[in-house]
Amino acid sequence: MSMTAADPTSSVAPNSSNSPAIRVYNTLSKTKEPFLPLRAPRVGMYLCGPTVYAESHIGHMVGPVIFDTIKRYLTYSGFEVTWVVNITDVDDKLINKSVERGIPMSQIAVEMTADYLANLRELGVNQIDHLPRATDHMPQIIAFIGSLESKGFAYAIDGDVFFDVTKDPGYGQLSNRSVEDQQGEGGGAAAKKRNPGDFALWKSARPGEPSWQSPWGDGRPGWHIECSAMSHEILGETFDIHGGGLDLMFPHHENERAQSTCCHGAPMVKYWMHNGLMRAGEKGKVGGKSDREESAKEASVEEQASGKISRSKGAGGLADLIRSQTGERIRFFLLRTHYRSTIIYNEETLAEAGTSLEAFYRFFARFEEITGGSFYNLDAPTKRSDGDFDPGSDALLNEIHAIREKFLAAMDDDFNSGSAISVLFDALRALNRHMDASKLGPGADSASAEVKSLVQAATVIAELSRVLGLFAKPPATSGGDEADAELLDSVVHLLIDLRKEARERKDYETGDAIRDRLADLGVALLDKKEGTSWERKS
Repeated sequence: MSMTAADPTSSVAPNSSNSPAIRVYNTLSKTKEPFLPLRAPRVGMYLCGPTVYAESHIGHMVGPVIFDTIKRYLTYSGFEVTWVVNITDVDDKLINKSVERGIPMSQIAVEMTADYLANLRELGVNQIDHLPRATDHMPQIIAFIGSLESKGFAYAIDGDVFFDVTKDPGYGQLSNRSVEDQQGEGGGAAAKKRNPGDFALWKSARPGEPSWQSPWGDGRPGWHIECSAMSHEILGETFDIHGGGLDLMFPHHENERAQSTCCHGAPMVKYWMHNGLMRAGEKGKVGGKSDREESAKEASVEEQASGKISRSKGAGGLADLIRSQTGERIRFFLLRTHYRSTIIYNEETLAEAGTSLEAFYRFFARFEEITGGSFYNLDAPTKRSDGDFDPGSDALLNEIHAIREKFLAAMDDDFNSGSAISVLFDALRALNRHMDASKLGPGADSASAEVKSLVQAATVIAELSRVLGLFAKPPATSGGDEADAELLDSVVHLLIDLRKEARERKDYETGDAIRDRLADLGVALLDKKEGTSWERKS
């Protein structure tokens, strides 16, 4: 029995005619296709998660932020999405780290999983429904391998089990690779394989390594089989979306597709979606054409992977970056390009993204001064069908209504968050013009037509931005509490030095003014023989 890629919708009712006309770029077909889930309105979505052997870096956040946004938009558009992100907690890297640190592999996995989840939370990634771990699914993994073996797609040699790529004539379709390009694991396993491209489903145990009992002897699963088994367990034989970075297309996703298709006699996935990788280096321009319009250029996997962010290129733990930049700024930075484009990462590009975001924060502060209410408390629609409105003859609302349509069109077109963010900036400019033209300021009449229009327009902005996972709550302060305390101490001591210099010049007026202004801000200066210190006033 051999399987080739087929249309998984052939026997399933298509999406409702009332559903939005969303289009998705399918890596398998290399084209944009209408988004028609297998069992609409339900959607199954799987994203390859991390191998938890070390702290997360910013590159690990690209996929989760993108697919968190995709789930938000699909849910907003009326779909019921189940999103799965796996945790690989048994792997050569984990075993090596266990030996290096002298602690059990499971302890490293628990520590690094906690780090990963904490970083996701800070970046607003909160839409994941299932986080299965490979070590919790050994029975399913072993049963999956047994099924492949019994159907003739796999063979066992000396405690190892391999998938025979020649039994799947569709092998290589996803990554567009020929047989000559296919290559499996090297090392000692290579001598056991029938074909160079065959890959391991089960690896026999080596002395001192974690292992599990199986029909082929003690061992552990190969990397690819873990995702096939866990996705099948939660989402079924065929599901709607499989996501991951371009670097995973081969061999990981190609092998997943082959073993799942052959095991079940049905396609594994309808839409394969691959995000571009993050590359350290050249300067990028926030809001420029490269971000909004030149989306998803067809760079090869090798081109993108060659420069991708990794620990080997100096990427460190993410927690420090979040403390200095805030999670919302990092999320905004990751979403300002189309998800299939390469993300250029350096200090300048991240800082420029943060500067752009400040324009929204200034508007939110001005909005609260004018209306007396917080932007974050606006009761915005959570469903697309509830958000449409009649702008009437109001100039601002007509402009915002058109902007909303442009935002939805951008997101309908393969979830183009870069263009959607550009549209949000158009809305921001329209709101600022309205406030300026209407001369709205603190204490404005809340019953006036100008303020009512402002509130309604701002509610639309809240609706759309929350679809992207932005502006749902007031921004965290960059640096966190510890950094804030250090900054305050530095600023106060700078003023103390300025006051000392003024007093030495006998400019007592300036010295007294510095002391009095600090007192107004809750800071008391304490002049002592050994110098001046400060404390917060109760």
